[in-house]
Amino acid sequence: MYGHILVALEHSEADLTILAHVTRLARLTGATLLLVHVADGWAARNFDKLKLRESEEMRDDRAYLDRTAEALRFDGVTVHTRLAMGDPAEQLIKVAAEEAVDLIAMATHGHRFIKDLALGSTVSRVRHEVSIPVLLLKADQQLAAAPKQD
Repeated sequence: MYGHILVALEHSEADLTILAHVTRLARLTGATLLLVHVADGWAARNFDKLKLRESEEMRDDRAYLDRTAEALRFDGVTVHTRLAMGDPAEQLIKVAAEEAVDLIAMATHGHRFIKDLALGSTVSRVRHEVSIPVLLLKADQQLAAAPKQD
């Protein structure tokens, strides 16, 4: 069924929802997870063009990916990570193609009206521009409210 799942992480509490679901899915199918976070600050968007150093935010994002992957490995899941830089939708689409994943998993926030225009654009672009299945789960507010376990 699914052998290689891209999991888009925001580096926010919303990640708990998608990680809980795809961890179970990976165990059922034997899939490898590819955790991807897209750094999209000024330094990340201009990193290659201006030959910049990683910003503190980018180093923090990389450490978050590493901690998350290590916790999943401890639970017996095969995991790889990738920190992409630039426009989130564009980068997720690019990484999905480069890594030949067969499913993209993302959390959504369930915004309404005006917020959908600005905050839902990544999900919308990804789901309309890839030819593989996209699993969208609304972020569980109860999980997001739980204390962090870093």
